[in-house]
Amino acid sequence: MSQVISIIKIGGNVIDDEQALHSFLVKFHSISGPKILVHGGGKLASRMADRLGIETRMVDGRRITDDQTIDIVTMTYAGLLNKHIVAQLTALGCTAMGMCGADGNAIPAHLRPKQPIDFGWVGDVNPAELNTVLISTLLNAGVTPVFCAITHDGEGHLLNTNADSVATALAQACSGMGQTRLVFCLEKNGVLLDIDDPSSLISHINAESFERLRAEGVINKGMLPKIEGALKAVQGGVGEVVIKHADNLLLPIGTTIRN
Repeated sequence: MSQVISIIKIGGNVIDDEQALHSFLVKFHSISGPKILVHGGGKLASRMADRLGIETRMVDGRRITDDQTIDIVTMTYAGLLNKHIVAQLTALGCTAMGMCGADGNAIPAHLRPKQPIDFGWVGDVNPAELNTVLISTLLNAGVTPVFCAITHDGEGHLLNTNADSVATALAQACSGMGQTRLVFCLEKNGVLLDIDDPSSLISHINAESFERLRAEGVINKGMLPKIEGALKAVQGGVGEVVIKHADNLLLPIGTTIRN
């Protein structure tokens, strides 16, 4: 595939804002070449669980997915949110197809080990196991896959999977088809030296600078696994990873992660 393949992951805060979501989708649609959109939707899933009187349990920001919770996240991610996004993209003229990892065996996963923490129906993905034949066929046909963060274990069980991990695995798998670019869209301009100062953007990060920034406490909490995943992606063949504000999707503004 001669064109750059863009894998874009959209954060939950944008999904929660109807106007921001529409603005983002207009920008996403205008990206030339083959592209894939990945989304989660944890905030809506938590609200849905609360409405149904089901407790949301989190450990280090990660959802415990019991029998009731896997039903809720599947209905929310693979149903309501996924089809809402696909409908908006279709209205813009994009040939979008909503998918979860079970569709066409696109993204198989492995049940996360129950030790040291039992997260329930949570899956971890291996880029080498993704169905690249299916994904390549869709992209070559001009179809834009819209993946939610639901995968499957090959034994009939759906699994809740971190959306960042899904996007990273897709980027690594697609790197075998040609040049790939992975973009994480957040509500901030990128990685900041000062979380309260939008102008303190760190424009580039590599493995060496990451270790320094982590030791200094600049990169912490939820940004840690995101940068670790980004570095793993570029080491695994992805051309570049960019972390940026969703409003800046089409602008050369953000934090670029390279080797």
